[in-house]
Amino acid sequence: MCKNVVNILVCCIMPLGLLVPAAAQQISPAPLPLLQYASLADNDQPAGASTTDAKPDDEDNELDFLEKDIRELSQTRVNAPAMDTAVSSVSKQHGTVGRSPAAIFVITSEMIRRSGSTCVPELLRMAPGVNVSKVSSHSWAIGTRGDRSRFNKMMLVLIDGRSIYSPTFGGVYWDMQDLLLDDIERIEVIRGPGGTIWGANAVDGVINIITKKASDTQGVYVAAGGGNYDLLVDGARVGGSNGKGLTWRLWGKHAERGPGWLPGTGLAYDDWRVAHSGFRVDWSDPCKVNALTALGTYCAGVEGENGNWPVPIPPRYSQEVLEDIGFAAENVLLRWEHAIDDESDWCFQTYYDRTFREQWAGKMMWTTMDFDFQHRFPLGQRHKVIWGLNHRQIHNYSADSNFYLHFTPEQITYNVFSGFIQDEIELAEDRWYLTVGTKLERNNFSGFEVQPSIRLLWTPDERHSVWGAISRAVSSPALYEETGTLNFGPSNVPVWPTFVRLNGTSDFKSEKLLAYEIGYRAQVTDRFSWDIATYYNVYSDLHGYDLSPPFVEDTYVVLEADWNNNVGGQGYGVELSASWNLTDNWRLWGFYNYQHLHWDVTPEEAMLYSDGVIPLNQVRLQSSWNLPNACEFDAVLRYVDNLVGLDVPSYLTMDLRLGWKPSENIEFAIVGQNLFDPHFPEFYAEPYGLGATEVRRTVFGQMTWRH
Repeated sequence: MCKNVVNILVCCIMPLGLLVPAAAQQISPAPLPLLQYASLADNDQPAGASTTDAKPDDEDNELDFLEKDIRELSQTRVNAPAMDTAVSSVSKQHGTVGRSPAAIFVITSEMIRRSGSTCVPELLRMAPGVNVSKVSSHSWAIGTRGDRSRFNKMMLVLIDGRSIYSPTFGGVYWDMQDLLLDDIERIEVIRGPGGTIWGANAVDGVINIITKKASDTQGVYVAAGGGNYDLLVDGARVGGSNGKGLTWRLWGKHAERGPGWLPGTGLAYDDWRVAHSGFRVDWSDPCKVNALTALGTYCAGVEGENGNWPVPIPPRYSQEVLEDIGFAAENVLLRWEHAIDDESDWCFQTYYDRTFREQWAGKMMWTTMDFDFQHRFPLGQRHKVIWGLNHRQIHNYSADSNFYLHFTPEQITYNVFSGFIQDEIELAEDRWYLTVGTKLERNNFSGFEVQPSIRLLWTPDERHSVWGAISRAVSSPALYEETGTLNFGPSNVPVWPTFVRLNGTSDFKSEKLLAYEIGYRAQVTDRFSWDIATYYNVYSDLHGYDLSPPFVEDTYVVLEADWNNNVGGQGYGVELSASWNLTDNWRLWGFYNYQHLHWDVTPEEAMLYSDGVIPLNQVRLQSSWNLPNACEFDAVLRYVDNLVGLDVPSYLTMDLRLGWKPSENIEFAIVGQNLFDPHFPEFYAEPYGLGATEVRRTVFGQMTWRH
């Protein structure tokens, strides 16, 4: 394994010796014309528009970069749109991709518009290093680099700085995050640890969904569509302003999705119906010193679920359940930003979040109150310091327990206190940057946690950046690991119906990761850019268990166990992405991932862990082409390797989108997804628990009107 890691790192570092020195020798002829690049600054431009106006003489002298040799490339002065893409999630302050010592990818509003997707989880398929598997019509298993389960404790997801992490089981209920996609400004995807800034559970990655300011959503927006799977997806928004620095918007979305496919049965019982609404208000004073933001959302819905649950009743000791799961959630967030000067500011944010779910496994409700303060300031000529404090209180209520799962006590309130500090040190002007920092956190379960990181960035010029990082991150225990009791089974060992009973314990500690990363990104020409990141992850203190001797309970046997922290593992991989604007109207982009994950477990713990739960290889190639007569054509080819440990085969599929804008206010689009097969699996069905269905071939049409 170590040999494989060394080979990966060598393959990644070798190109640096060729490309970086060449950049240092460049001269400055006239720049090439730019195609609109998917960056924050381009979001409001029409597709295919040029971001700079080139002179006719420049166009006559332009050579395609594939026709140039290395010497010619080194003598060509180019702009760097890929490097200038705006981000804020790496260090909780404004920056760019080129100045970020982390593996980050930005899904922009233009990419979202042309994706053909109707919900947030499907958008994440565009990001390299992200593993997305559809479990059912309303559920997804999503992860970066490591764990990719339905309830993934190792990835932190935020919407406008508000964590949507579920404390009961860990992970995210994606069925409750059905935003109006046109309101999303960008999605920043960080692969790798982000615990130094964001705290616990930012282990394998951070996904930050950032919505547009109210000033960017003025007027009226209406969208309606439907098809054979997304039966109905409609949304509306209205925005306005008082002309004195205050802007606002109100929005709503309604969606109905049909069932997936259940092999041997046909259409499954897993349809999804959800309604979502929200508001946002922004205000800033005339001097741009103070800015206030208030936003909130409410959602409610019902979804079908196929389940096979353990019960202590002979002769089967399990029960197939077709149920309607009900859910609702509400939240409100307030933020106050104050600028002291150009290099110093502070921000105070607070939010309230309440979520309710009801299903066969019981009723669950959790409420979160969060208070966050951060301050940014320069220290001398070479230091940029940011620090912050946070307090989060979570109240969890779990009722109507049953044989499969119950909590003791049913209600619990716990607190998380944390603080962080990070210093970016400019070692050499505009060239070398060292970022060091740590997060100090205390929670009621695992106690005191430290999450330090050190990151080094080298920018030899505006077109290239090389970075490396060593980070430590932790995942706090979920409630079921502390106060829950689960019964898995039954199985015949050797002839008696046998259940494995896992008991929560207050001795359970946090799970840990030590990550080593190296990355390189380059804007080779105005039209071509690429990015590569490699990593080696060492996991420790992951949850496992030790079985006690069996005993007879009623008419079945129980193998009882307490959670412990005796599992470790290693993961390594390479993530390569590239973008090439062939012409002013045609862009090709995509990525290739190689990911390997291995767990050190006992045979008994194989129920929880198995190798081959993430695809070894993953490829995505997308073509975005602006056709004559205001038409757009987008094609996506996706390959995902088989999941050996879950017995899920590999698949190759294609998505197509044809759009037409007869005017600036009206847009039509027709989308076909998963076109190669009528249906296929992306994830596995749990033997006892929640079911899984196969993904269906779909066709969807949509009309959008703006005024």
